[in-house]
Amino acid sequence: MPYAIARTKKLKRSNLAGSEAHTARTRSTPNADSEIQNIRLIGSDDPNEKLEDLVLTKIGQYEQKRKIRTDAVYCVEILLTASPQYYRPDDPTRAGYYHSDKLKQWVDANVEWLRSAYSDRIVRAELHLDEATPHLHAYFVPLDEKGQLRCNHFFDGRQKMQAFQDSYHTAMQDLGLERGIKGSKAQHQDIKDFYRIVEEGKDLESVKLSPQQIQAKAADRDRAVKRKSEMELTAKYLVKENEALTATRQQLEAENQQLRSELSQQADQLRDLPLDSVAWQLGLTKTKGDNKWRGENHIINIDSPKWYDFHPSQDFGGGGAIDLVMHVNQCNFKEAIAWLHDRFGESDMLRAVTHHARNEAQEIAFAEPAPQFVPPAEDESNWQAVHDYLTQKRGLPENLVVGLKERGLIYADSNQNAVFLMRSLDGETVGAELRGTFGENNTFMGYARGTKRTDGWFYVGSGGQPDDEIHTCVLCKSPIDALSKAVLSLEENKGMPQEKTMYLAVDSPHSLPLEFLKRLPKVIAAFGNDDAGNSMARTIKELLPQCAITLPQAKDWNEQLRYNQTFPEKQRQSKSLHRGLEL
Repeated sequence: MPYAIARTKKLKRSNLAGSEAHTARTRSTPNADSEIQNIRLIGSDDPNEKLEDLVLTKIGQYEQKRKIRTDAVYCVEILLTASPQYYRPDDPTRAGYYHSDKLKQWVDANVEWLRSAYSDRIVRAELHLDEATPHLHAYFVPLDEKGQLRCNHFFDGRQKMQAFQDSYHTAMQDLGLERGIKGSKAQHQDIKDFYRIVEEGKDLESVKLSPQQIQAKAADRDRAVKRKSEMELTAKYLVKENEALTATRQQLEAENQQLRSELSQQADQLRDLPLDSVAWQLGLTKTKGDNKWRGENHIINIDSPKWYDFHPSQDFGGGGAIDLVMHVNQCNFKEAIAWLHDRFGESDMLRAVTHHARNEAQEIAFAEPAPQFVPPAEDESNWQAVHDYLTQKRGLPENLVVGLKERGLIYADSNQNAVFLMRSLDGETVGAELRGTFGENNTFMGYARGTKRTDGWFYVGSGGQPDDEIHTCVLCKSPIDALSKAVLSLEENKGMPQEKTMYLAVDSPHSLPLEFLKRLPKVIAAFGNDDAGNSMARTIKELLPQCAITLPQAKDWNEQLRYNQTFPEKQRQSKSLHRGLEL
């Protein structure tokens, strides 16, 4: 993979001429082709213009608050290049060769980055094409935002150098160039040794080695290079993963801070106004020593959120800002709110109102008894019609319906609704599900007023012994479907199940007795064979992983029951088996 490469070299004033001699090619460079002309990208082409003059002129544009030390860094030489694989992917080892289009893209990106990062503090930039691989030398005068010469402001310490490398990599990554391993402690070969190797045509370390030793050393080097490549890939992956985790942590910290701020604001909204502030706005004066607020005909002791007026003409107490305003100003509730809005503004007025409403609601909740469910009144004159609907139209066995009626679990109301009483798991009646039976195609289904849908259900049981714990619960969409499924199960099993089984009607995941169901060894979701039924079953499966799903062959279990009753043997079997249902 090709890498983006950026190096820096700090130059004192005494180093400027030597650096310029190399980059401007005014002295011999052993690995440079003198036939190739380099290109000055930033700065004048005037051959008489000296780098030192450019640097001093740039520094002189700003008044330096401190005397510049003799060993100060006047300029930073920035070397920018890329791996040979970038410039010549088809032949990386071919020195001096490059793809023109790739070079142009690289040059444009580098000039843009230099100008964006350092603006006019880059006094010169040279593109070198006369060596093995294209590269760029830029001279940066390290003036800070106030124009002071401060190299350490930019390049002092590992973190700043990492930021420098990060910035350059970000600018180059669209070209497909990778960043080196962040935090790497790799050492780079000295430039003088590098030029000597090129000039002499041999590796310094191989001078004293025999051919066999050189061959062995080459093999070792190949293995080391391969291992290094693998380690670099692993390290780069770990660096990226760490950066992603760091970004996630920072995001979570920001979200946490935002949440804390929002919670603090919400908490403030729930608190009442400080009663001392309200008393002061009411014109009362706090006396030293007894900590009471006094005014005309008022001696008020404040012990938030309560207050009490000890004045002989008052002898009265209350709680909260609104009560205090109503008491002192002798006004009503609306007038007190208007006064608070005028004195404290809308936000604080709403705080007082919210606190007052919460206190009132809490007092009502504790003092007022909750209304108890009262079942719909039974209308015996409508029972025969309801009975016929359940047995003839819905196919439920005669003595099952009669048995439920005798137990008071099913009856008729004044609107000829079939009333299915809903009980808690302890047997307390807490609601009723209604099914319309009057007229043709009556589709009414609903709940009696006051029903606690999350506390009670219509259910029947079968199997096991009377004292046995419930082993299996079969969930169905309605009382009629629950009864139908119970009858079908008795027919299918040809008798009572060995384990105690409950058939329970529930039409929403919100009304599931989850804690009860979680304790059971087996739960079966037996809803209709349609989209609504499938959705309900899947939702329950997510809530109760031990839940199994079973579907009727027909649209629902009641339709399945009525279909089965078209066969005479099924009718006889149904009459003999349903007596086992526990009501």
